[in-house]
This record gives sequence, C-alpha cells and structure tokens, in this order.
Amino acid sequence: MPTTRPIICLALNLLVWNGLAFAQSAAPASAASPAPVPLNPQQTVLLDKPNGKLLLKGEVCLREGVLEMLVCLKRTKEHEAIFSVDTQARVVHAGLLALGYEPGKPVRFTPEYQAASGPIVEIFVSWTDPEGKLQRHKAQNVVRNSVRRYWIQKLEQTPRDLQLGDDAELRYDEKRKELLWYGPMSKQQRDDLLKLSRDAGYQKAIQAIYDATQLQLLKADWVFAGSGFATDPDSNEKFYLAESGDLICVANFATATIDLAVSSSAANDDLLYEAYTDKLPPFGTPVTIELIPKKPAKEVPGQEKNNPKAPPIPAK
Repeated sequence: MPTTRPIICLALNLLVWNGLAFAQSAAPASAASPAPVPLNPQQTVLLDKPNGKLLLKGEVCLREGVLEMLVCLKRTKEHEAIFSVDTQARVVHAGLLALGYEPGKPVRFTPEYQAASGPIVEIFVSWTDPEGKLQRHKAQNVVRNSVRRYWIQKLEQTPRDLQLGDDAELRYDEKRKELLWYGPMSKQQRDDLLKLSRDAGYQKAIQAIYDATQLQLLKADWVFAGSGFATDPDSNEKFYLAESGDLICVANFATATIDLAVSSSAANDDLLYEAYTDKLPPFGTPVTIELIPKKPAKEVPGQEKNNPKAPPIPAK
C-alpha cells in the first residue's frame, strides 16, 4: 500500500544524496565544462544539470508489436516496450528530483478515472545509424496508433446489395449488428469495399474504419507522476513500485514513474499504441533517451520540512 508523500520524498532524497555522492566521485577532478555525471554504477543514468536534463543509456528491445511501455527496466517488460535501460527506477526518480522537479500524482482508476499529473517531461531518443549519422527524434514520433486489432462499426442491418464471401476479410456479425475488420486498411481496400454496396450507413462505416487505421502518431504529453511505495508484509521492507519495470508508460499504470497525462488502456485487447517500426533502428541498437522536464517545481510552503534539501557533499 502507498505510504504518505513525506516518507516517499525523504526516501528518494536519500537516494539523490547517494547518487550525487557517486556522481562526484565518478566525475573528472577538473573539466572545462561540466559533463553529465552518472547516478548509478552501471552509468546508464546521467545527470546533466547545466542543461536541465537526465540521460538514460539503453537499447532497442522491440521494433514491432503493441505497447504498454516506451521504456522499461532491463529484464522486466521487454516484450511490450520499445527501449530498455539497465537501472533501478528510483534512480531515474531521484535524478528528476535532483533537477529540481517534484512528482505529481499517479493515475487513479477509482472511484473515477483521474489522469496522471506532474511536470511535463519532453523525451527525445537518439542513436547512430549505419552510415554514422546521429538520429534524434521526439519519442512521440516512434509510437503510433495500434492497428493490430479488430475495428468494429455498428450497422443495424445488412445492406441488401452487400454480398460477402466466406473468405472475405470484411465480416458482418448479424447477431451484434456489426461490421468487423482486422488490421490496417489500405486506400485500395477501402475503394474496393465501397463498391460492394451503395448503402449510406455501410459507406460511412467503411470510411470510418479506413480513417481509424491510418497513421497517427502519439500526441499526448508524458508527466513525472512519481509512482509510489509499498511495504512487503513479510519483511516489512518498503519498495518502490516502478521497480516492476514501469519506468515510462504509454498505457496507464499507477506504478509508473513517468506516465501519459491522458487515458490509455492497459487491457490487452484495447492497447492503443504500437511501435512505429519504420522509424526505429535495428534490435539491440544503443540509444540515448533524454528526459527534459519543462516546468520548474513550484515552491510549496513548508516544503523544506517535508522534502529537505540534500546536505553538502564533503570536498575530497
């Protein structure tokens, strides 16, 4: 069960202190300009404080398929995420805190749906292509609407002039009064189907299915929702919920560190998004994922008491 916010903030601030201490010990003794410094031993989460961003070093783990995650933790949910990063989720949370941002609230489903809230986080993904050229894209541009599903349109009666063969891709469910189509519909398929009947309702249904299956990139914003803590009933040990793998989601999870700020189903039959295969590099390609919060945390009266600043790190 989630603990209170002050406890969460205190626990994660302790991680920030430890991470910053590790970063200082790992950074060069002198440098002309500060370089991003690692917050974990794997050096996969790097704090770039001068530029206001957090860098994640990961790899492509899926190029084709429906999604629950944009980014998961390594060895967790690679079958439903485009990228994986070898880290603990709380390190990413701590890095965002170190940039001066406070989490909002995870998604809620009861008693009624409330979208995840928090500072908007812009996400960019970059990699080097086979020609040695750097590619950098907004994360929304590698996620498209899912078309690997049945598309259904209500049609109260079968048009008299419509005849569908047993092997036809388009089906009509007489019992439910529905037209059914699976997957994307090409323009040629649409035109051929429109020729099968002049019925106005049928024509409208076919056009609606065609429109729904056309390319649509993800348009929603990601927000720093912050996940939460639960307590192991046997050991009484507290653990960060996103360690199950839910680092950056495209389907809503109350356990997510970063989630979409809009409703997005996590039900297998209703997943809204899939990997945009044509925009992605080969499986296993190393990538850098930039997390850039857009709005500074607001000062809250009494915040210093509940969320103390990290103590200074002794000079070496």
